[in-house]
Amino acid sequence: MSNYHTPVMLRECMDALAIKPDGVYVDVTFGGGGHSREILKHLNKSGRLLAFDQDADAQKNIPNDDRLTFIDQNFRYLKNNCRLHGAPTVNGILADLGVSSHQFDQPERGFSIRFDAGLDMRMDQSATLTAAGIVNTYPEKELHRLFGEYGEIQNARSLAKTVVTARLNKPIDTVADLKSAIAGLIPKGKENKYLAQVFQALRIEVNQELAALQEFLQQSVEILKQGGRLVVMSYHSLEDRLVKNFMAKGKFRGEVEKDFYGNEIKPLKVVSRKAITASAEEIKQNNRARSAKLRIAEKI
Repeated sequence: MSNYHTPVMLRECMDALAIKPDGVYVDVTFGGGGHSREILKHLNKSGRLLAFDQDADAQKNIPNDDRLTFIDQNFRYLKNNCRLHGAPTVNGILADLGVSSHQFDQPERGFSIRFDAGLDMRMDQSATLTAAGIVNTYPEKELHRLFGEYGEIQNARSLAKTVVTARLNKPIDTVADLKSAIAGLIPKGKENKYLAQVFQALRIEVNQELAALQEFLQQSVEILKQGGRLVVMSYHSLEDRLVKNFMAKGKFRGEVEKDFYGNEIKPLKVVSRKAITASAEEIKQNNRARSAKLRIAEKI
């Protein structure tokens, strides 16, 4: 498991969940199973854990434990699956968003700028849309939108135009093809940062990550028991903004709704006013922890 993915802020996540030994918990991003194994250590024989992961590779990490129910689905189907498995309400939910170290380190998955491979980027390998499909078929206007919105790229319009022009000559099927096609637009000295933003935009679109996150957050409130904890760790500003707004207001944009008497209507109480970040020591040992932001809320 340690080679697969080192869990970020493990102790902080457990503290945030405030685990009851006989409670029911959900780890919606099982991955290498690091957080799940730690949750199981805090549960007695009456406790239960439901773990979600849509990546077939994650199933190799399932521990032999009767208290664990593994669900090979995207967490956007949280509510229906919890009901289906006899857990209509739960005491706590943990989400560790983004791509696992294992996915980045598998060249053939196409997530990393370090390796040349097919432009894939599917977390669910049974899905049909790939990053190559996007760069070769999306209209210029749509590419401009996703590079600007999901990659927060300054020259998103030029980038979209360059991709569309390049694919007229030959398909952009590999990581090397894409790097070569957009080489002239990459700012000197910021190559890695720029390419990471391009890859982030494509990955979010392939996996519908922001839509899935919003659906998950809304459903989490419906299945949390009163006093139950929602604990979410994100790795880029787009995710963190959605999580922060939802925890504070019960919605993703706009102001908190109020009742007839002017009282705020919101389902969650924020436990940590500011996001919790990893210690310098942890970042030194696990570079992936450097961008992690952990937020905690409790069902009112």
